Amino acid sequence: MTEKAVEFRSGEDVCKGVLTMPEGASGDVPLVIMAGGWCYTKEIVMPHYSKFFHDIGCATLRFDYRRFGESTGEPRQHINPWDQIEDYRNALSYAATLPGIDKKRTGIWGISYSGGHVLVTAALDSRAAFAISTIPVVDGFQTMRRCHGEVKFAQLLALIQKDREARFRGEQPGYMPMSPEKLGEELTSWPFPHVFAGFKGIQATEAPRHEHRNTIQSVELLLQYMVKPYAARIVETPVMMTLAHADNITSADLEVEVFNAIASPDKQFESVRGVDHMSLYTNREHLAKVGRVQSRWLKELLDRGE
Repeated sequence: MTEKAVEFRSGEDVCKGVLTMPEGASGDVPLVIMAGGWCYTKEIVMPHYSKFFHDIGCATLRFDYRRFGESTGEPRQHINPWDQIEDYRNALSYAATLPGIDKKRTGIWGISYSGGHVLVTAALDSRAAFAISTIPVVDGFQTMRRCHGEVKFAQLLALIQKDREARFRGEQPGYMPMSPEKLGEELTSWPFPHVFAGFKGIQATEAPRHEHRNTIQSVELLLQYMVKPYAARIVETPVMMTLAHADNITSADLEVEVFNAIASPDKQFESVRGVDHMSLYTNREHLAKVGRVQSRWLKELLDRGE
């Protein structure tokens, strides 16, 4: 494989990415566009998943959303899901300009928050030849309510209201940790110490640009996030949704409900046993289980189209 740094405009900002092409390929090759979830940079887990797509002859484009990693944009660490969905769509536009890429076999891949993003993108943008959704966040309100519990969720709503009033007064956006080092009174976006341990380990070894914090407004926007209304608009695009059978963060009942709402008959659902949400980041064997399932589905899809 050959890698090169690339960039493309999205809104007023520039998204930075890495394009990986298979060596010795004859003709235009399929492309998998990849972006990450909450507070991701392009170095977090995506290089490992991308190898499974490289093995079946696909190129990959992994990129940082605006305001994250190497990409430009302010305020830093602010997660607006609609901006990120727009970043995916601009990545599709950029991919259409690339030599050696088959535009009719260019699709999108996402994990966790971006697992929801790729479904919305597929509903809005017919240029995506396929969408692969991994352990997706599909209902922000219910996910936050379940993750935090009654007392913490009420405190979270109060914090969001306080931050909104501060921003109305012209103050700078407030920040909160992504997750806690240990259980305690501190409010975080995802209240799980094992998330902290997993991401900090990845940051130390592979993703030094990761920052374990986000704007408080990012959570406010998450509470408004729902994928299901868009699922019925996915009429022709092939979709794969992959769940972690033991996921304790995103909820299988919500994910299944969205999968069932996808109108396209060309869809596949896999619940991978023996893995959970964070083990798909931190355990290479668990990651490989999902990578093999997804690449096998994609190869069958691409072969069917030839």
